[in-house]
Amino acid sequence: MAEEIPEGKFTHEYVVIGCGGTGFSVVRELVKRGKKVLAVDISKERVEVLRDENYDAIVGDARDESIYENLDFDRVSVILLLTSDVEVNKEAIEIIRRFSKEVFIIARAPSPKLKEELEHAGADFVVVPSEAIKNAVIDAIKRIDTFRKLKKFRKVLESAKGGKLGIFTHDNPDPDAISSAFALKEIAKRFGVEADIIYYGEILHQENRAMVNLLEIPLLRGDEVDLSQYTKFALVDCSAPGVNNSIPKDIKINIVIDHHPAENVEAEYVDIRTDVGAAATIMTEYLRELKIVPSRILATALFFGIKSETDEFKRNTRTADFYAAAYLYPFVDHEMIEKMEGPAISTETLDVLGTAIKNRQIYSSFLISFAGFINDRDALPQAADFLLRLEGISTVLVFGVIKDTVYLSARNKDVRINIGEVLRRAFGDVGSAGGHAHAAGGQIPLGIFGDVSDKDALSKLLTEAIKRRFLSALGVEIKE
Repeated sequence: MAEEIPEGKFTHEYVVIGCGGTGFSVVRELVKRGKKVLAVDISKERVEVLRDENYDAIVGDARDESIYENLDFDRVSVILLLTSDVEVNKEAIEIIRRFSKEVFIIARAPSPKLKEELEHAGADFVVVPSEAIKNAVIDAIKRIDTFRKLKKFRKVLESAKGGKLGIFTHDNPDPDAISSAFALKEIAKRFGVEADIIYYGEILHQENRAMVNLLEIPLLRGDEVDLSQYTKFALVDCSAPGVNNSIPKDIKINIVIDHHPAENVEAEYVDIRTDVGAAATIMTEYLRELKIVPSRILATALFFGIKSETDEFKRNTRTADFYAAAYLYPFVDHEMIEKMEGPAISTETLDVLGTAIKNRQIYSSFLISFAGFINDRDALPQAADFLLRLEGISTVLVFGVIKDTVYLSARNKDVRINIGEVLRRAFGDVGSAGGHAHAAGGQIPLGIFGDVSDKDALSKLLTEAIKRRFLSALGVEIKE
């Protein structure tokens, strides 16, 4: 049996009051982690058991002020009130607060309603066992679902062994699409499957070009690739051929991984999550669950993808995005991130921005602008981001023409509006559009506007038609 603790001030860092099953386990775990713990319980038998196992323990009632008089509150960090009697815990909290306003108090409550009472009494954190059990069960179910999902993912991926996997992105891929495709390529490699990243369109945004060049990510142009050489196809940051991409519609997609809302997606393996802010977040979870440690280049790409897609973690960011970024952070080349974020802006992007500013039309807090006939689609979201910063503006739509297509980019900071749904309602019947509450995009075939060859006339026709559809979807009437 351990010796009696000498009288005087207790200098323990943690004090656990109430050492039944839960309290005993907490004491054991804290000591195992090297913490100096004092156990207090009203039962002499429990205290004797604790001392027999060489824990510092005393007999005491949680409501006995002499316990707290003997604590050195300059050294005590946390007091845990784990008795099963909520009234005892409440009274103890009030007593402790008379001795110290700073010490952190963790208390136990039998229900969420009583949890509020303990918080009101002065507890910093309240544990509800039933809630903890529920959360543990939900977490276990999530782990099982993830295990089943990854098991199917591996099966589909490994079925491509002996052949080749083609990984498509959407047209003009951004950092989220590029990094997600790169992650899938590296995962496929671990399972003995050769893969290529394929894209259509152009990579014109200065940050996107800098990312590809600095990280030396291998990408192939879709119109320069023989698609018949691939036995399986995957699609990341997008959900179907022909939707925001130029993938031939007769291509069968086997794997779809995306974070944008979509319906009726057909593939052998589908993982669409609207509760994350980036596809790169999903791919980071895959790496973690498959126990694949990312290389410096891959971690940097994924971190940049998440950071870019969520606008520095300010737009459509969820808990999973922060967890993914925190996991990647130790592996990231932060000097490389700085280089990717600060490339020179192109003269065309500057011209598009200037045209968008010049052509802006404002209706209440909504701004619409035609950015002209352009070559760089990636300049549109940059213009939309910039115009959203104007005083009094909450929602922005910028559009421009590239060859035979009208491209749309929208930004929104009005919590009452889901801009992705607005664009779907406004343009879904004449093109493809969608996105999230804060950011969205779309494209419309220019052919629906007839054979207007004069650019000035076409500009007016486009602006009027798009303005009416957009404002109507927002519920705004245009006065003639």
